[in-house]
Amino acid sequence: MKKLLTLSYIMVCAWSIAAQTDTLPKILNLDEVVISANKVAESKRTVPQQIRSISAKEISVLNAQNAGDLLSATGLVMVQKSQQGGSSPILRGFEASRVLLVVDGVRMNNLIYRAGHLQNVITVDQNMLERAEVLFGPASTVYGSDALGGVIHFHTKQAQMSTTDKLLFNGSAFARYSSVNNEKTGHLDFNLGGKRLAWLSSVNYSDFGDMRMGTKAQTLDTLWGLRKYYAERINGKDSLVKNDDVYVQKFSGYKQYDILQKLAFKASDKLILGLNVQFSNSSDVPRYDRLTDPKGTGLNSAEWYYGPQKRFLTAFTANWEDKESFFQRIKLNVNYQDIEESRHTRSFGSSNRTSRIENVNVYGANLDFQRATGDHDLRTGIDMQQSAVKSTSILTNVNTNVETPSGASTRYPDGDNTMLNAAAYLTHTWKVTPIFTLTEGVRLGVANLKSTFVSQTFYKFPFTATKQNNSIWSGNIGAILTPTDDFKVSLLGSTGYRVPNVDDLTKIFDTQKGKVVVPNPDLKPERTWNGELGLAKSFGNAFGIEGSFYYTAFKNAIVVDKFQYGGADSIVYDGVKSAVYAPQNKQEANLWGVSLTAKGRITEGLTFAASYNYTKGTVAASAGKSATPLDHVPPAFGRVSLDYNKNNLSASVFSAFSAWKRIADYRLGTEDNEAYATKDGMPSWWTLNARIGYELNLPSAMHNQKLIAQVGVDNIMDIQYRVFASGIHSAGRNVWVSLRYQF
Repeated sequence: MKKLLTLSYIMVCAWSIAAQTDTLPKILNLDEVVISANKVAESKRTVPQQIRSISAKEISVLNAQNAGDLLSATGLVMVQKSQQGGSSPILRGFEASRVLLVVDGVRMNNLIYRAGHLQNVITVDQNMLERAEVLFGPASTVYGSDALGGVIHFHTKQAQMSTTDKLLFNGSAFARYSSVNNEKTGHLDFNLGGKRLAWLSSVNYSDFGDMRMGTKAQTLDTLWGLRKYYAERINGKDSLVKNDDVYVQKFSGYKQYDILQKLAFKASDKLILGLNVQFSNSSDVPRYDRLTDPKGTGLNSAEWYYGPQKRFLTAFTANWEDKESFFQRIKLNVNYQDIEESRHTRSFGSSNRTSRIENVNVYGANLDFQRATGDHDLRTGIDMQQSAVKSTSILTNVNTNVETPSGASTRYPDGDNTMLNAAAYLTHTWKVTPIFTLTEGVRLGVANLKSTFVSQTFYKFPFTATKQNNSIWSGNIGAILTPTDDFKVSLLGSTGYRVPNVDDLTKIFDTQKGKVVVPNPDLKPERTWNGELGLAKSFGNAFGIEGSFYYTAFKNAIVVDKFQYGGADSIVYDGVKSAVYAPQNKQEANLWGVSLTAKGRITEGLTFAASYNYTKGTVAASAGKSATPLDHVPPAFGRVSLDYNKNNLSASVFSAFSAWKRIADYRLGTEDNEAYATKDGMPSWWTLNARIGYELNLPSAMHNQKLIAQVGVDNIMDIQYRVFASGIHSAGRNVWVSLRYQF
């Protein structure tokens, strides 16, 4: 409440000085260009959906350690972490496989994205982004499956061609050090551009040590979640070792490198061809929360880590533009992805390490058309994605180092696992009058999935295969009213869907004796139905506010519950009569919330910004059961900042904050992870942070050479806090410094 009163006071002050700053540019720009809403560049003025754009300039100023931290720094996205090498964005109460990740027009979500928490977003190098855009709310009409809570679209930098007869040569290099985890990051990118051919290369390397938590209690009277001891193998035996520094979260560090290569060729004045190659690879990433799970007086796991997370992407693009043709713009994107993920676990005291490896191959293609004529803008296209996963396992005796292939159960069926998504979409914008715009769209398609079970060694299911076919559709309609240049009102109705994937249908659960989870080929897509009111208003040139108010109905949500196989509610499995369970479309929920942002100019060069987000989610009452909280819904959170930017000097002081998530608001036994919170839930917190930067223009025969030095202190008060549903404490006091050279 204090934060809201403070925010209101700042807004009133900014409003009162608006008349004094009429000569300055507007603080709220309704004509900002966005790309991701309909896959084409368009004015934010004609888009009814809430969108947050993050420019390359803002990315360099924020200086985030990874793409997840970048999203968190917006103050509009809460990011869950189970380990330091993890970041699972939450949009309007939806997370993981219910949020779509896209990079350069290519879907990152694949057939094994799970509904829990994911770390795939960190495989995108935030230091090579031209921009990132977050679309809030259902966006399946344009983007297809998984866009229930929204879309996060990363746009990497483009290879630039020269506009003169001289060769264009530019790029950047930077280094950063952070004290809280002994981070060492180095980056280099450069561009060579002729009049018809351009080359862009980038490499980024980061070494993150163990994360140090804060040492000061804030909401609670005492500290919690200290790392008092850890498991270590000594003389061939697992031992509990006392941690010399309980604030250091032992075994949370990891390393990662990212490579990007782009080529662009101007085949004609109308056609540009491109090649986009990306590769991301990490070291082993310890699963910190599982390494702290207790068992008796000790720990449950001696080892729990993700193997190197590898993401390879290559895409061929063709962009054709001719203002005289029926379709003025045509874009083709043919792409391939190769992803490798693995999990490695060993119980404390056990001699056997279980490794489960997933190799995913994804083939995709998008073909998009645009026609703009008069007051109408028409976009249409087709897209498809064919994916497959090969699931294997290895059992390793840590005493003898003997490996036994297929010595443990696989995470997914050990045969063929394939999935196809294909659809066509159409969206349309009609400028009915100079102040009134309508937008609508529809999508139709199909989704097919098939999995086969080969081995009966571990799971003696009375079947050898499962498959399903789904018809899919989505639609949206919106109206935008802009009676003046500084006022916008929008109404949007939209739907989203998520097609069941291999993880939903066939993942082998770790179940106790007497309980078996079987596939359910009758699963249907999950759906959201969304209504949204958007408001944007600037007052003079000194203050602007934007707000989105939404209600979402979540239908056919997939949960695991009791089931019947062959008409029976139990089967003999592994010699034991076992109750049958299966994933089913049984849950319905309702979500509503508000997202507010404000920005004001105090004096020339000095501005403030604030954001506040609140979501409430409830699982609908059913027979014999009352309404309960929905999982994945974060508490209220936001950000307030005071920013100075004039001449070559920039500085910022900001606070990020989160309200309590009381245990009564948890959905117990789910991915809300009450086991990693206190007995009362996740405490509220707020941090104080500061940074300053100076930009020095270097004299040189080359254009725009700059040296940018930045230094900052995050979590100045060294507060101990943990983000909702996370299994690791956030960073304590962190002193960081970066030096960036642009040429």
